[in-house]
Amino acid sequence: MTSTRNKNTKGNYNLEQKGYSLARDYDSYKHSQYGQAHKTTMPDIIYRPSFLPRDMLSSNPIEIESTLFGINSTNLVKERAPTKPQLKTLPTSKFFERVPLIMPKQLVIEKNQRPLPMS
Repeated sequence: MTSTRNKNTKGNYNLEQKGYSLARDYDSYKHSQYGQAHKTTMPDIIYRPSFLPRDMLSSNPIEIESTLFGINSTNLVKERAPTKPQLKTLPTSKFFERVPLIMPKQLVIEKNQRPLPMS
């Protein structure tokens, strides 16, 4: 019995394989929304980014995290060597021009200038 559906045709097979390939490329793209930035910098204002890859801030992030969580801290056979963090400094960048802050003059309230004296 032969198949009468388009599921087993060569064109349909190629179409599905192309879709799988595009999905794989989309998921494994290095600079996707879950990947790394093209150029990682820190903003020059107080705001800090919500997500940074762990290897952007330190050269040994796994050892630092293991030390903070206390992993292998109770190993009595081989004592763990102290971890020395190898921190990286990220360059800063200006994302937008800020308007300079203009402070008002000091507020002075005089006692005899009230509209309704209470006493």
